[in-house]
Amino acid sequence: MPVELYNTLTKRREEFKPMAPGKVGIYSCGPTVYSHPHIGNFRSFLVADLLKRFFEFKGLKVTHIMNITDVGHLVDDADEGADKLEETARKEKKDPLEIARFYTESFMTASKLLNIKPADVYPKATEHIQEMIDMVKTLVDKGYAYVVGGNIYYDVTKFANYGRLSGNTLDDLNAGARIELNPEKKNPQDFALWKHDPKHLQQWDSPWGRGFPGWHIECSAMSSKYLGAQFDIHTGGEDNIFPHHECEIAQAEGASGKKFVHYWLHTRFLLFDGEKMSKSKGNLYTIQELIEKGFKKNAIRYALISSHYRQNYNFTFDGLKAAAQAIDKIQQCVFQLKDISKNKESGQVRKELQELSSNCLAQFDEALSDDLNISKALAVCFDFLREVNKVDDANSTEANALLDTIGKIDSVLGVLEKADEEVPAQIIEMAEKRKEAKANKDWKTADAMRDEITAKGWILEDTPGGGYRIKRGGQD
Repeated sequence: MPVELYNTLTKRREEFKPMAPGKVGIYSCGPTVYSHPHIGNFRSFLVADLLKRFFEFKGLKVTHIMNITDVGHLVDDADEGADKLEETARKEKKDPLEIARFYTESFMTASKLLNIKPADVYPKATEHIQEMIDMVKTLVDKGYAYVVGGNIYYDVTKFANYGRLSGNTLDDLNAGARIELNPEKKNPQDFALWKHDPKHLQQWDSPWGRGFPGWHIECSAMSSKYLGAQFDIHTGGEDNIFPHHECEIAQAEGASGKKFVHYWLHTRFLLFDGEKMSKSKGNLYTIQELIEKGFKKNAIRYALISSHYRQNYNFTFDGLKAAAQAIDKIQQCVFQLKDISKNKESGQVRKELQELSSNCLAQFDEALSDDLNISKALAVCFDFLREVNKVDDANSTEANALLDTIGKIDSVLGVLEKADEEVPAQIIEMAEKRKEAKANKDWKTADAMRDEITAKGWILEDTPGGGYRIKRGGQD
């Protein structure tokens, strides 16, 4: 089934056609590692993860690159103000690279908690300075950029399509400029490719003297290195559209003379209780902070992917509770099928159950092929679960077939618990003894067995049909 995606560049839905059959190249704007990433950041990262998982579900080979910005991202996202990472380094009286390592690890830890599949490469800006210098040289040689002292600026009037992604025009941008014109710039909207600042804590040699790269050149250079001068999809938050992604296009296409990215996907802002998230409002929650409040990591993931990426999503604690309940419904169905798989005889899979699974997967595919219509995809999933729960005479082969269908769905959703740890034989023996005691209505022994299992660090949960499930204490 063909996939349709909304392309920010063309302002319309388009059928996705990969440049190379069976392969997809995706570049995602990653974190600037000067602070702990919050749930607003992760909504965009999770949309990229959902997209990647869906393409893999469809059998495509995905190459996914996500950058780590550890230099050059200034406070106002343009050419003014302090470098965000250096500002933190000065406050904490630490080396910038030490700050970068610490917050990169924070990002990686939170990504793992949210079950985000790792990118193929996480290129760091500080490790790709030469690639940036080479691209800047090309832009200067081609007349797109000019040198003023030790600074290099991109002349936006030389790139005919500047503003196409964001819908801005130079006349409108110049009329609405809120800052005084930098006397070094030919035009107010020209942006820095390389900056000279003796006070900056991170400096590299270049043909124009010691300095550091502008923020925008980093992604153009790194994406081109790992995916080529042209690739399929670029993702990011809507706040990246201008100026960052607009400038990426101007740089990359100016340097290569080729169309840079075929499809641009942008995720809308996350709200918290109906308000914009900000430090002043105290609602910039990190993943770890939500877990410490008692919310499960898979519920956080579910909540953040459950709304369409092109709609603002209102994130609430009640929404997290509802997400946990939704996951429980899926999980309980899984437990029930696993009980049948273990305790019933094998046999043939009835035609109606085969059709139930095939129809579910086809509809799930159709929903996500509709510009990642996650609400429709989740509705398909729960319709399937309702039908599965009506099946009270399944054999073990049928149970395994239905489990396989749920597994394929969760390969995209990524919200179900994973049985990563083997349950010790002693714990299983106690659980069986409790099951027997319950059957004999020996409630005292049954309660004692449960307490003993809990004391040893495990949790025993009853499942429909008289079965049980064991998990490590504290496991989500």
